[in-house]
Amino acid sequence: MKPIIYQVLTRLFGNRNSTNKEWGTIKENGVGKMNDFDDVVLGKIKGLGATHVWFTGVIRHASQTDYTRHGVPCQHPDVVKGIAGSPYAITDYYDIDPDIAVDTEHRMGEWQALVERTHRAGLKVVMDFVPNHVAREYKSICKPDGVKDLGEGDNTDYHFSRDNNFYYINAPLDLSCIENSNTKDGAWRSASACSELRRYEEMPARATGNDVFSAAPSRNDWYETVKLNYGIDYCDAGGRSEHFSPIPDTWLKMADILLFWAQTGVDAFRCDMAEMVPAEFWTWATERVKIRYPEVRFIGEVYNPAEYRKYISAGFNWLYDKVGMYDCVREVMCGRRSTSDITAQWQQTDDILGNMLYFLENHDEQRIASDFFAADARRGIPGLIVCALFNTSPFMLYAGQEFGERGMDKEGFSGRDGRTTIFDYWCVDTLRRGYFNRMQLSEEEKTLEASYRRILTLANSEPAVSEGLCYDLMYANRHIADRQFAFLRRHGRETLLVASNFDDMPQECDITIPRHAFDFLKIEEGTYHAVDLLTDNATELSLEADRAVRIAVPPLGGVVLKMQR
Repeated sequence: MKPIIYQVLTRLFGNRNSTNKEWGTIKENGVGKMNDFDDVVLGKIKGLGATHVWFTGVIRHASQTDYTRHGVPCQHPDVVKGIAGSPYAITDYYDIDPDIAVDTEHRMGEWQALVERTHRAGLKVVMDFVPNHVAREYKSICKPDGVKDLGEGDNTDYHFSRDNNFYYINAPLDLSCIENSNTKDGAWRSASACSELRRYEEMPARATGNDVFSAAPSRNDWYETVKLNYGIDYCDAGGRSEHFSPIPDTWLKMADILLFWAQTGVDAFRCDMAEMVPAEFWTWATERVKIRYPEVRFIGEVYNPAEYRKYISAGFNWLYDKVGMYDCVREVMCGRRSTSDITAQWQQTDDILGNMLYFLENHDEQRIASDFFAADARRGIPGLIVCALFNTSPFMLYAGQEFGERGMDKEGFSGRDGRTTIFDYWCVDTLRRGYFNRMQLSEEEKTLEASYRRILTLANSEPAVSEGLCYDLMYANRHIADRQFAFLRRHGRETLLVASNFDDMPQECDITIPRHAFDFLKIEEGTYHAVDLLTDNATELSLEADRAVRIAVPPLGGVVLKMQR
């Protein structure tokens, strides 16, 4: 099966409160709940072609919303980005975010019920694991008996010690450079329910999550987080040094957290900034998890192509292909690169193609339809055809992408940047209409969704896509290598000819199939009856080695011709 991962920011997905007040509180703007993912909604996600749902922002993270009546510690607004806070500033690895529970006291039970509903719908569950950093005010109130909190046994007199969980700087934390940057118009903690009179204090300061070993991070740093220590001394007198034996304390604690969530039924962990954590830890930890839960998969956010194979060897099943395929296809969609560059990108990972996760959107990237990207959601369709149907790589899409969500709201901390906020309470209107009030969808949105569904369901309904061989035709078709991309898929006696058109105009493409393709895929020459799986239109094709076959390809779209004799 070809994994198709549907990413949702859980707090946003089911929110039907369309107030959308800039810098709005949870009472003003509302929040989505785990229970919004009922059997009907999960069935719609499954029907789109998804095999997995990545529930982003499930573990409790720093927020300016007050849950002290439920025993949840307040977070100081100086070290919370936005009102809702970043889901990557974890405050308790063993707890569920209270925002997304209907019954706060039973939030873990609601999570367990969501896992069971998701499995019942035929979908697998992906959860974030944030291993590199935690919120400044991390404090677990749900850790199992006998588990020590992160930093609880640290010797703060040392900048580095193998069994410290954090790195310490012999100076107080200085956040002066970020004053007035966390609330609207510089109104410090104006929207916080957890406001205090004093500024946030930390002595000694701890290193910031993005490897800032200084007491004075900048406003562009991950200043709301602190970096975890996996046994690497980054500031040793002789340079960086590694201290992995005996096993560092952080290794033990983080492996226990993975096992804790795996036993709730999590099928895969999307590991945030995995390459900022040593591969040696991943080798050790993934083995420990897979011994007990052999079906669990690990997805790594790794951006350095030179590190890909190391992290796959360390136990990762799939890695983000951001720097290669995403960056390339984005530029092709925007008309700044030619389609021939797609070939060059996949060839860089030819030996690990099945491990590379393709995507066109996620919470870090700008929306296709935003003014900062392609400004038109239809421009994503040819890229979708390539990324979802080429080779056996898994594919990921971000909730709302299928309706052309633009990401052009000015939500608060996030601002108008072409992304959907991860920091603010908000209602994503395309999701509200697409899943909870479909009568309000425009015809253009319905058409786009139908295209996504048709393409994505092919990924697993057609064995030629999910498990077949793939043959890139571009080296024999340089005349179309600017705005079109063509390839073959083959499984058993079934052959698919796929052509994707990134151009605004329809194209009559003369596609040559070289003799090597006939030999490699064991295709016979002759006349074939072909059906376009995207439109159901039928035609006759005459296939001869090294001869061109003319294919009509629609603008900003493509054809998937299933050929039978």
